[in-house]
Amino acid sequence: MLAMSRNDILLFLGFTIAVLAMPIWLQPFGAAYPDLLQRFMIFGIFAVGFNILFGLTGYLSFGHAAFFGVGSYAAVWSFKLLSLDAIPAMIFAVLVSGVFALVIGYLSLRRSGIYFSILTLAFAQMSYNLAYSVLTPITNGETGLQLTLADPRHVDRMFGEAMPGQPVPTLLGQSLGGFAGFYFCAGFLIIAFFIAQRITNSPFGMMLKGIKSNQTRMNYTGFNTKPYTLAAFVISGMYAGLAGALLAVTDPLAGAERMQWTASGEVVLMTILGGAGTLVGPVIGAWLIKYFENIFSAINETILARFWDFLPDGLDHAAVIVSSKFVGEGWFLTLGLVFVLIVVFLPGGIMEGVRRIAHLFNRPDKSSPSQGKAAPQPQPAE
Repeated sequence: MLAMSRNDILLFLGFTIAVLAMPIWLQPFGAAYPDLLQRFMIFGIFAVGFNILFGLTGYLSFGHAAFFGVGSYAAVWSFKLLSLDAIPAMIFAVLVSGVFALVIGYLSLRRSGIYFSILTLAFAQMSYNLAYSVLTPITNGETGLQLTLADPRHVDRMFGEAMPGQPVPTLLGQSLGGFAGFYFCAGFLIIAFFIAQRITNSPFGMMLKGIKSNQTRMNYTGFNTKPYTLAAFVISGMYAGLAGALLAVTDPLAGAERMQWTASGEVVLMTILGGAGTLVGPVIGAWLIKYFENIFSAINETILARFWDFLPDGLDHAAVIVSSKFVGEGWFLTLGLVFVLIVVFLPGGIMEGVRRIAHLFNRPDKSSPSQGKAAPQPQPAE
C-alpha cells in the first residue's frame, strides 16, 4: 500500500476496522447513536490535524479554532450560494481554511515558543470578534449563519434540483442524516488518518521531527526550517477547516462560538490526553473528551440511584450524593481528574500507557541463553 511498512499497514487497517465498527462496540457504553458518533469523527479529524503541527514540530497553537470556524462558515456559504451537495462545500472549506492558515501562519511563525502561542491566540480572538460583531453581513453575528428557503443555490436551481422544504446537506441527492452521516464523516477520518500517517513517516515528517528536537541546530546545518513549519501550519489549518465543514454538514449552522479560545484549548487537551506526536493518541483523546461531554454530562441522580441500588439503605444514598459531584454538571471535575492522572503518571498520554502495557508482554525471557551473554562493548574509533 504505497510502500508502507507492515506495521503501518496493520495500524491503518486496525484503525479503519475500529472506526467503521464503532456503532457495534460502543453500544455497551451508550455512545452508539449517530449524533455522538459524528462528533467523534469530526473532532478526531480536528485533533489529527492539530497533532501534525504540535506533535511533530512542537509549535503549540492556541488559535486553531479560527480555522475550524472558517471551515464551517465556508461550507454553509457553499450550501447557500452553490449547492446543497456536501462535496463542493468540503473542497471550498478546505481551500479557504488553507489560505487563511497561510496568512496567519506566515505572521505567527516569525516568533516561536510562547510568543507563537500568544500570537495564534490573538489572531483567533480577533477572528472570533470579527465574526461575532464586525462581519455580521457575512457571519450573521451572534445568531449564526443558517440555511433558509430563500437561499439562491445557483447550481441546484440551474439543474432544477432545488428541493422544497427545509434545506439540508446531501451527498449526490441522498440525505446525510443518521448513520449515513456517520459513515460519511468516518470516511473522511480514515482518509485524514492515512494522510497523517504518510506525512509522519515521510522525509517531510522527519524534517518536522527534527525541528521539534532542535530547530537551532538544524538552522546551523544550513536547513531553512521556515517553509517546513509554515507547511505544517497550513496542513494543520486545512484539517481544522475540514472538521469545521463536516460539522456544518451534520449540523448546518455556523456560529462564532466555534472560534472561541475554549475550542482551541479543547483540541490541545485532546492531543495531550491521547499522546502528542502519536497517530492514534489524539483521536482517542478526542473520543474520550466528547464521551465525557455527552454521556457523563447526561447522568443524573435518578440514574445513579438505580446504579447504586445494590448497596444497603443509607449507604446507597451517600454513594449517590458523592458520585453526583462527578457527573452531570460536574463532568468537568471527572475530566480534570483524568487529565491530572494522565499528566502525572503518563506524561506521554494514553498511548504511553499502551506502550508500557505492551512492553510488559514483550519483555524478553531472562532464562533464555542469550540473556547470559555479555553485551558487546563498543570499540573506540581508530
